[in-house]
Amino acid sequence: MHHYEHFWLDPKFWVGVSFVIFLLLVGRKAWAQLTGMLDARAEKVRAELAEAARLREEAEAMLKQAEADRAAAAEEAKEMLRRAHAEAARVGEAAAVEAEASAARRERMAMDRIAAAEAGAVAEVRQAAAEIATAAARNVIAQGMTQDADAKLIDAAVADLPRALRA
Repeated sequence: MHHYEHFWLDPKFWVGVSFVIFLLLVGRKAWAQLTGMLDARAEKVRAELAEAARLREEAEAMLKQAEADRAAAAEEAKEMLRRAHAEAARVGEAAAVEAEASAARRERMAMDRIAAAEAGAVAEVRQAAAEIATAAARNVIAQGMTQDADAKLIDAAVADLPRALRA
């Protein structure tokens, strides 16, 4: 074994020093890359957290908007239901009034038809009675009338004419 007078003259010392310098340089470079990767990863996590917070805020805003929309829709549905009930009641009342008026018109028309039928029947009975009376009077007159009696009746009717025309 060879001993050097001074330790710096020993090649093992310089190999060790170069190894330490190599490790420092490589370690520094690796450390820079490692910290850069960790910083990039930390920045990415921060960005993802910020995005998640923003998405959460948007979701909460959308939830509030959806709840407000649901409440507004429920209120609108209640109002539409109330209006529908009111409209149904109004239509029902109008239909009842119209049905009552229609029934009254039909009753009036039926009564008018009945009255017209009665008037027609009475007119037919009068017509038939007048025809029968005329035929009977003709028969009676034809059987019991003589020329003298006929002349007396005509004279009496002519004498009574001025009084009949005044009445």
